[in-house]
Amino acid sequence: MESSQSQQQRRGGGFILQTPPRSSDKAAARDLRSGEGNNSMSGKHDKEKGVNVQVILRCRPLSEDEIRLHTPVVISCNEGRREVSAIQNIANKQIDRTFAFDKVFGPTSQQKDLYDSAIWPIVFEVLEGYNCTIFAYGQTGTGKTYTMEGGGRKKNGEFPSDAGVIPRAVRQIFAILEAQNAEYSMKVTFLELYNEEITDLLAPEECTKYVDDKSKKPIALMEDGKGGVLVRGLEEEIVSTANEIYKILEKGSAKRRTAETLLNKQSSRSHSIFSITIHIKECTPEGEEMIKCGKLNLVDLAGSENISRSGAREGRAREAGEINKSLLTLGRVINALVEHSGHIPYRDSKLTRLLRDSLGGKTKTCIIATISPSVHCLEETLSTLDYAHRAKNIKNKPEINQKMMKSAMIKDLYSEIDRLKQGLYFYLPFFLYINLYLALINYLITYFVCSILMPTEVYAAREKNGIYIPRDRYLQEEAEKKAMSEKIERMELDFESRDKKLLELQELYNSQQLLTAELGDKLEKTEKKLQETQHTLADLEDKHRQAITTIKEKEFLISNLLKSEKALVEQAFELRAELENAASDVSNLFAKIERKDKIEDGNRVLIQKFQSQLTQELEVLHKTVASSTTEQEQQLKGMEEDMQSFVSTKTKAVEELRGRLENLKTMFGSGIKALDGLAGELDGNAQSTFDRLNCEVSKHSSALGELFKEIASEADTLVNDLQKSLHNQEEKLIAFAQQQREAHCGSISMSRSISQITGNFFKTLDMHVSQLGEIVEEAQTVSDQKFSELENKFEECAANEERQILEKVAELLAGSNARKKKLVQTAIDDLRESASNKTNRLKQEMSTMQDSTSSVKVKWSNYMEKAESHHLEDTAAVENGKKEMEEVLQNCVQKAKLGAKQWTNAQQSLLNLEERNVAFVDEIVRGGMDANQALRVRFSSGVSSTVEDTDAASKHLLSSIDHSLQLDRDACANLDSTIVPCCGELRELNSGHYHKVVEITEYTGKCLSQEYVVDEPSCSTPTRRPFNLPSVESIEELKTPAFEELLNSFWDGKSSKQANGDVKHIAEETELEFLRQ
Repeated sequence: MESSQSQQQRRGGGFILQTPPRSSDKAAARDLRSGEGNNSMSGKHDKEKGVNVQVILRCRPLSEDEIRLHTPVVISCNEGRREVSAIQNIANKQIDRTFAFDKVFGPTSQQKDLYDSAIWPIVFEVLEGYNCTIFAYGQTGTGKTYTMEGGGRKKNGEFPSDAGVIPRAVRQIFAILEAQNAEYSMKVTFLELYNEEITDLLAPEECTKYVDDKSKKPIALMEDGKGGVLVRGLEEEIVSTANEIYKILEKGSAKRRTAETLLNKQSSRSHSIFSITIHIKECTPEGEEMIKCGKLNLVDLAGSENISRSGAREGRAREAGEINKSLLTLGRVINALVEHSGHIPYRDSKLTRLLRDSLGGKTKTCIIATISPSVHCLEETLSTLDYAHRAKNIKNKPEINQKMMKSAMIKDLYSEIDRLKQGLYFYLPFFLYINLYLALINYLITYFVCSILMPTEVYAAREKNGIYIPRDRYLQEEAEKKAMSEKIERMELDFESRDKKLLELQELYNSQQLLTAELGDKLEKTEKKLQETQHTLADLEDKHRQAITTIKEKEFLISNLLKSEKALVEQAFELRAELENAASDVSNLFAKIERKDKIEDGNRVLIQKFQSQLTQELEVLHKTVASSTTEQEQQLKGMEEDMQSFVSTKTKAVEELRGRLENLKTMFGSGIKALDGLAGELDGNAQSTFDRLNCEVSKHSSALGELFKEIASEADTLVNDLQKSLHNQEEKLIAFAQQQREAHCGSISMSRSISQITGNFFKTLDMHVSQLGEIVEEAQTVSDQKFSELENKFEECAANEERQILEKVAELLAGSNARKKKLVQTAIDDLRESASNKTNRLKQEMSTMQDSTSSVKVKWSNYMEKAESHHLEDTAAVENGKKEMEEVLQNCVQKAKLGAKQWTNAQQSLLNLEERNVAFVDEIVRGGMDANQALRVRFSSGVSSTVEDTDAASKHLLSSIDHSLQLDRDACANLDSTIVPCCGELRELNSGHYHKVVEITEYTGKCLSQEYVVDEPSCSTPTRRPFNLPSVESIEELKTPAFEELLNSFWDGKSSKQANGDVKHIAEETELEFLRQ
C-alpha cells in the first residue's frame, strides 16, 4: 500500500513535449500587470516572423574496419565555410554536391567543440523560459547516441571528456542555477518509442514489461487542447543534483532496446526522448513571487538503415521497417512544412506527434544530422543531407512561457486536485464511498451546529454579553433544529439499511470474484493450449517455408549447375581448339629452335674467323706503328744532322765572306784613290765643258721629268707588289715555339741587321759606281738605282718594318737629289775632262767592281734564301704565334697603304722640287765654277770619311756575322735537346702500343672463347611428340543425360523403398544426388 501511495504521489500530469501549463486569461492579465516588461522585443519579432530550425551537421571518422579495408572517403567538410561536399560518380563523371548548414563539424571534431559552439546557447535559452528541442537524425552507425549521450561515466566520478550533449547540458543547467543562487525545482522524464508503442523508461521494475505483453495496456497519447501532446501515466522524477540525472540517464539507457547489426555493434532499435522541466522562482520589483518555466527535450532517434546491408532478419527486419516508417513520416512532415502545405501529416506516426511542437510549433529546435564519410553509405548520406538541408527552411514561432504568480499557481493546483477527485468519483465502482462522504459531511454540519454555535449562545446568555434575538425567530430556529435532528435520524436509518444492502452486495461481489477466478484459470489454460497450438502451427509453417526455400534453392542450384555444365562444355570445345592451335605453335617453335641452332653454328664460325682476322690486323697495326716511330726517329736524326751541316756550312760561308770583305775593302781603297785622281782631272776639264752644259740642261730637264713619271709609276707598281708580297707573307709566316722564340728572334734580328748593313754597304758602293756610271751612261745608272731600290724594299718587307720602309723611301729621295747634284757636277767634270780613254778604263774598273759586287750579292742572297728557308721550316712547328703575326701583318698592310699615300705626296713634292730645280739650274751652273774648288776639298774629306766608315762597317759586319753564327749554334743545341726527348717518347709510345695490342688480343680471346655464351643442349628440352586431342564425340558424352532418363533410372532403383513408405530416406538420397550433380 505504501509503495502504491508513493507511486501515486510521484506520478504527475505526465506532460511531455508540450508547452508547460499556462495560466488562464485572468492569470495572464495578472502576469501582464506584474511582469509585462519581461517579454523582449525580439520575442515579439520571432513570434511574428518565425525562426528557422537550426541544423548542425556532424561527420564521424572512419571506423577501424573501414581504415583497414582502405574504404574511399566521399565526404569533405569545410568547417570555416560551413559546407559539406559529397563526391558522386554518375556515368563515369564526378559530380560534387555541396550543402550549406548553420554549423559543420568534421571527423576530427570533439564533443566539447560541438557543445560549446552550438548547444550552449540553446540551453541558456531554456533557462530564460523557452521550450527547446535538440534531436539527432541520421543513418544507423553514424554516432547519434554517442553525440547525445557520449561515453560512460568514469568510476571515480570524474566528468568524461567524451560526454555527450545530455550530460553537458545537465552540468551547464546546474552550474548556472547554482551561480545565480536561484530557487528552482526540476523534474525529468525518459520515454522510449519502439515499434510505434511508447514505454516509460523510468517506471518501476515490476511495471516495466515490454509492450509485447498484451495484458499490459500501453501508454496513450492525448491532445491537451493547446496544440501540445501529453502522455498519460508517464513517470516524472524530481531531481535536485546532476548526479541524480546521470543515474536516471544510465538507468533509462540500460532499458533501451539495442541490437547488433552489420553496420553497428550496438545499434539503437528505438527512439528515446529525455525531457527536463525547470521551474525557477524570481521576485518582481513589487515584491511578488513569479514562477518561470523552461523545458529542454533531448531526442535520440533510431537510425535509418538498409536491411540488405545491415543484415536484419525477422524481428530485426520488423524493427528496421518501423524505424524507417517513422523516419519516413518525419521526412514527409519536413517536406510539408518546407512547402507550406495545407495539411501536415503529424498523426501518421507517434514520433511526429511527439515532435509536433518542435517542428513548426512554438519551440526552438536544433537538429544534429550525423553522416558517415564512407562510400558504402553514400546513398543514405545523401538522403540525410537532403532532409537536413530541407529542415533548415522550417520556421518555428517560439514563445517565452508565461510567468505565473505563486497564488495563481496554488489555485491551479487546487483546481487540478478537484479535477482529479471528480475523475476519481467517476471511476468508483460502488456508491459506498459517496454515502460515506455524504455522512461525513452531515456529521461535520451537526458538529458545527452543536459544538460550535450552541455553546457560544449558552455562554453568551450566562455572561449576559451575547446577542438577543426576537422570540419568534428563536422559536423558528428551534423548530428547524428539531426538523434537522429528525432528518438525521431518518438518515441514520437509511444508512443502516444501506449497510445491509452493502453486505449483500459484498457477498455477491465475492461470489462473482470466485467465479471470475475460475473462469480466469480456464481462460489461462485455454490460452496456453492456444499458444501451444499456435507455436506448433508456427513451427510447421516455418518448416513448410524452409522446405519451399530448400526446393527453390535446389532448383536454383540445378539451373546454375546446368548453366555451368553448358559453359564447361563450351569451354572444353574452346580448349580443344586452343590445344590444336598450341600444337601448331609448338611445332613452329621446334622449327624455330632448329633454325636458331643453325644460326648459332654460323655465328660460332664467324666469331672464330673474326678473332683470327683481328689478331692479324693488330699485328699489322703494330708493325705500322713501329715503322712509323722508326721513321720519325730517323727524321729527327736527319733534322739534327741537317742542322749541324747547316751550322758548319754557315761557318764556312762566314769565313769566305770575311775574306771577300777584305778584298772588297782593298779594291774599294784603290778605287777611291783612282777616283781622287780622276776628280782632279775632272776639275781641270770642268771649265771647258761649261758652255756645253747650258745646252744640255734643257734636255736633261725634260728627260728628268719623264724619268720622274717612270719612277712614280714604278713606285706605284712597287707598292702594289709590296702589298701582294705582304699578303702572301701573311699566309706563310709563323713564329717559333716559346722555348726557341728568343733565340730565333735574336738570330732573325741579327740577320736583318747584317742584311741591312750589307745592303747599306752595297748601296754605298752602288752609289759611287752609279755616280761614275752616270757620267758614262745615264740609262745604266737608272737601272742600277731601280734594282737597288727593289732589293732594299724586298729586304725591308721581309723584316716587317714599315717605318724603315718609309725612312728608306725618304733616304732614296734625298740620295736622288744628292745624286742629281753629283751627276751635274760629274757631268761638268766629265765634259771638262773629255778623255775618252779614261772613260773606258773607268768602265772596266766599274765592270770589275760590279762583277765582284754581283758575285757577293748572289752569295749573300743564297745565304739569305737558305736562312729564310730554315727560318720558315723552324717556324712551321710553332702555331701559337700565328695570330699575333697576322695582326702585325695587317698593321703592315695598313702602314703600307699609308706609305703608298705618302709616296704619292712625295712624288708630287718631287715634281714641284724639279720645277724649282729647273728654275735654279742656271744659277747653280753659274755658281758651279766657284764651288768646284770647295767640292774638291769636300770630295777628299768625303773619301777619307768613306774609307773610315767602310772599315767600321766591315768590323761591325764581321762581329754581327760571328754573333749570328753563335746564335745558330745555340739553336742547334736547343734542337738537339728537343730531339732527344722526342726520340725517347717515340720509343715509349712504340712499347706502350705493343703492350696495348697484346692486351687487346688477350681480352678478345678471353671474350670470344670464354665469356661468349653458347646455348648448349641441357637434355631437358622436350622432344617432338604427338598431341592426344579429345574428340568432339567424347566431349559430347560428358554432358548430363536428359532429366526424364535420370528420373526413370532413379525411380526404377528406388521403387522398392517407395513401396515400403521410406519417403524421407528417398528425399534425402535425391537431395544428395542433386548435390553430387
